[in-house]
Amino acid sequence: MDLVARIQAIALKPKDEWVKIKAETTSVSELFKSYAMILAAIPAVAQFVGFGLIGRRYPFIGWVRMGLGTSLIRAVFSYILSLVTVYVFALIINALAPTFASAPNQLSAMKLAVFSMTPGWVAGILYVVPFLEWLVILASLYGLYVLYLGFATPMMDTPKEKVIAYLVVSIVVVVVLSVVVGLILGAIFAVGGVYRPL
Repeated sequence: MDLVARIQAIALKPKDEWVKIKAETTSVSELFKSYAMILAAIPAVAQFVGFGLIGRRYPFIGWVRMGLGTSLIRAVFSYILSLVTVYVFALIINALAPTFASAPNQLSAMKLAVFSMTPGWVAGILYVVPFLEWLVILASLYGLYVLYLGFATPMMDTPKEKVIAYLVVSIVVVVVLSVVVGLILGAIFAVGGVYRPL
């Protein structure tokens, strides 16, 4: 798989790209290793630079920066939790399939989870610049549209009348997973304990 071409196609022509993705034969582990593990590193590295070298401005605290060691550990935690999130998301998509008259297929579920995360992962480079972080959220919202197109392809052989319900439940799942990851990172790297004023 040409990584750059796949990223461009997911970003610019996701509907057409899902048709190609559905026809591709690969394995869950290969998809995870050759795609997810590479793209999930983008926001992790950007966060290392953003938190450890540039810093952040927090209300009532001012401009602060993490120590490089702490920032590196945070980036590693973020990377691992991002991969765990996408893997658990795929497991849940697959487990929910019978509920929505769909065909359980772990590879198709992993494709849905991994490729819908692409916009957010790529936009994660913006974590380097503190005031552009909100664009990562916009890109992640676009990822939800990409997920919808994947369900509509239909990657899980979902009947048309069940696609929206399956999508909504999946969105709730990924939002909950993301909030849990955010809470874990926030609890471990609380502002007062690991940041130092600039």
